[in-house]
Amino acid sequence: MQDIKTYDFSGKKAIVRVDFNVPLNDKFEVADDTRIRAALATINQIIKKNGSVILMSHLGRPKSGYEERFSLKHIVNHLSELLGKEVKFADNCIGQQAKDISSTLISGEILLLENLRFYKEEKSGDEDFAKKLSELADIYVNDAFGTAHRAHASTTVIAKFFPNDKMFGYLIENELTNIDNVVKNSKKPFTAIMGGAKVSSKISIIKELLKKVDNLIIGGGMTYTFIKAQGGNIGSSLVEENKLDMALEIIDLAKKYNVNLLLPIDSINADKFANDANIEETEVGNVSDNWIGLDIGNKTIEKYIEVINNSATILWNGPMGVFEMSNFEKGTKKIGEAIALSTQKGAFSLVGGGDSVAATNKYGLSKNVSYISTGGGALLEYMEGKELPGIKAIKN
Repeated sequence: MQDIKTYDFSGKKAIVRVDFNVPLNDKFEVADDTRIRAALATINQIIKKNGSVILMSHLGRPKSGYEERFSLKHIVNHLSELLGKEVKFADNCIGQQAKDISSTLISGEILLLENLRFYKEEKSGDEDFAKKLSELADIYVNDAFGTAHRAHASTTVIAKFFPNDKMFGYLIENELTNIDNVVKNSKKPFTAIMGGAKVSSKISIIKELLKKVDNLIIGGGMTYTFIKAQGGNIGSSLVEENKLDMALEIIDLAKKYNVNLLLPIDSINADKFANDANIEETEVGNVSDNWIGLDIGNKTIEKYIEVINNSATILWNGPMGVFEMSNFEKGTKKIGEAIALSTQKGAFSLVGGGDSVAATNKYGLSKNVSYISTGGGALLEYMEGKELPGIKAIKN
């Protein structure tokens, strides 16, 4: 494994797996460029060291073959602006045009390949597809942490064709350093804030975190599975009926590990899933029939902020409510602001998972937290202690 900081890229072509899976608006313009900006340091380092760059990524979930709305051509202009130089584009990732342009690249030039997932071979980890990609370059750089937990052709299999010339980009290096800061070197008190819709998608990480944290704060839709499991009335709120026992098990585990498990005590409810719904605030276990809990209540916000204020390490994964609607965003916004304030006072804070990152950006807090992770599933799996295929492929 090589080191991007010291490697000599002079006259060489580096094929870089980036994560440009970014949201586009209805005019196919980049709506949030967080992931693109995260890759700039790696691209600029290769250019600075007189190499040329071939970028490859996926975008969206195309069903089979080319789909206009998932073409990476839509981000070429935005990427060129961010880099301050022209980015060439190949309308295929392994076709003749990709070969022709990459073979004529000179030091300092950048080529973006078309969406890898227009080929089913990308996700299936096809070796021949990976080989064709590898033939475009001299060096392989993986800088896509968001897909490092997938054994895809461009994230894992391709590495075997570069036994002595493979490395991580700055983004992955930063991810591993900052996540380790939280998981392995956390200062106490350590508080994890877990939100989002379903407890099922967070069971493994919650169980793992219970061995490490002092406080575990629960919010979002998963709240109501915990409340119903304890006999509360949740009206028509989101619930995973088949996970009630699991919720009770988590409550018992928290007691066993002496973790302060904080569940909401009040709830902001609506009579329909819409911003213009009628609203009521009740105890969390006393939601009226046919009403839906969509945010944490004011007493809960107060209680959670007090814990966050007294934390030295904070992990935030998942919103507290339906923050996309202005009437149900208060919980998420207040928790985000409390994390930023605690960071200002010296706490280390890591925000991960698409919705938490979106909330952090929405409320202008991204510069006020210690680190924003680009990984969703990859972040959770790495924190669980799993070996990610994309990481292993570079290290071995």
